[in-house]
Amino acid sequence: MASYGQTNNAASPWQERLEAACLEAQIHPPVFQIVSDRRGGRTAWSSTVTVHGQNIAARFWYDGKNLNNAKEDAAEMALNYLTGSNPSSPANSRNGW
Repeated sequence: MASYGQTNNAASPWQERLEAACLEAQIHPPVFQIVSDRRGGRTAWSSTVTVHGQNIAARFWYDGKNLNNAKEDAAEMALNYLTGSNPSSPANSRNGW
């Protein structure tokens, strides 16, 4: 049976990759925040993550039982920001070529 790491770890692949990217870039680790929005009789949940001075929001809203998906979504967006997949990312803003 293949091992995929610690099963009791709350972090998931995008969150782990973001943590590693912050460590490699020697910047503060990401700080996640869960946000909610009351929609009729239900509440929608999402996440933001602060990394490298930027507050980056997840793209989607989720049911309460899927809060980790919201954090994964925000982590993916933040990793894209840090690694240059976003035109305004630090990786694309460097001068001195």
